Amino acid sequence: MTRGTGPTLRKRRLVGELRRLREAAELTIEEVGERLECSASKISRIETGRVGVTPRDVRDMLAAYGADAATLDELVQLAREARRKAWWDEFGDLVPSRYVGFEADAESVRTYQGLMVPGLLQVEGYTRALIAGVLPGAPPDEVDRRVRLRTARQALLVEDDPLDLHVVIDEAALRRRVGGTAVMSGQLRRLNEVGKQKNVTLQVTPFAHGGHPAMDGPFVILSFAQKTDADVVYLESGRGDVYLEQPSDVARYSDMFARLAEASLDPTASAALIEGVSRELLADGE
Repeated sequence: MTRGTGPTLRKRRLVGELRRLREAAELTIEEVGERLECSASKISRIETGRVGVTPRDVRDMLAAYGADAATLDELVQLAREARRKAWWDEFGDLVPSRYVGFEADAESVRTYQGLMVPGLLQVEGYTRALIAGVLPGAPPDEVDRRVRLRTARQALLVEDDPLDLHVVIDEAALRRRVGGTAVMSGQLRRLNEVGKQKNVTLQVTPFAHGGHPAMDGPFVILSFAQKTDADVVYLESGRGDVYLEQPSDVARYSDMFARLAEASLDPTASAALIEGVSRELLADGE
């Protein structure tokens, strides 16, 4: 799949255009619901991407907005493409497929993690140990599926047109011995291996630097190739997943990440710190 052409990003473009056309027609969500004899909440859910959009929905809405035939044809086709199945749909019961879709379409990702190694950089043993800690009751087949999904996502880093990844990790994530000495040793080795790739920038925020701009928690900023596809900030928490798309929110997190990167070790010093933690780990395990 060509980057930026997946169903998740196409759906985002579609609902954005539907919202823009409604506003250009100077219609409220309630008025559209009345014209189409449906609830206003349905129109709201369509415009916020919480439900799928059928070609019939698009035709009805554009008729209400007085859109021309060319726009109708374009958006109906976009609706068809947005409803196509993607490889990650089979894992929709395990993870937010919207996020995986955005990640697959993204040109670059900037992310901060404070307590764990980011999923795109995890080795299998580390992933399995994390799942065992967070979901101790997960059946073996579910664990296997979660591992397969994470492995599939990591392919983004080695494609012909690979994802550009900039990661900042807190030193705490390096020192937490997830899975024991052998697993963590392999994980640290993997970090320094991936950090050598041209499309990956890996930095560590060391304890010695004290507080830093991202101590509130982890976040991901996803950017896309087309300028018309605005950046998205993704926040994951136990209370649910949050997507921030307002320019002010994106700008705030982009500034936070820039300050965080500036306050962290550069890639060379970060690799040296990871190597040092690895040596300490092996020495303690002897």
